[in-house]
Amino acid sequence: MKMSFDSSTLILLAKTELLREVAEEIQIIIVERVKVESLSKKGSDALLIRTLIKEKKIEVKKAGNREAVHRIQKDFKIENGEAEALWLAITLDCPLAVDDWPAIKACKILGRSFTTAIHFILKLASDGRLERVMALEKLKKLSRYGRYSGRILEDAIGRLKGGRP
Repeated sequence: MKMSFDSSTLILLAKTELLREVAEEIQIIIVERVKVESLSKKGSDALLIRTLIKEKKIEVKKAGNREAVHRIQKDFKIENGEAEALWLAITLDCPLAVDDWPAIKACKILGRSFTTAIHFILKLASDGRLERVMALEKLKKLSRYGRYSGRILEDAIGRLKGGRP
């Protein structure tokens, strides 16, 4: 399965040390702007992203139609990287991995499939590829880096503990 990623989800998965595992299952495709945003700060997350690009586990594409990207950005009041990643998802007819609320809202309005870093943790746990205890630790780490509401985190913890489907 191929999936367009914005920089927030790419970085969050790298910070929680799950990006390589996700890249083994999903064809990650990013636009050049997401690459620049993801590599702009030094750290182990940027190093991992750079390595996965070199290993061709993350494919980098140029954003196309500037007018369409600008229209998406303006219509939904989202940043350029998110607009380009959404444009790529639309163009490739694939889901968008995004943790930015305005971009998530744009996906909902446009009827586009999307997923978040939390969804990846839940999926890895439900598939038995990540032990529940470790998944809870990854979620805790993710909560330090991401901007999630208490309700979203509580829901994810409940799902991991078996309280909700």
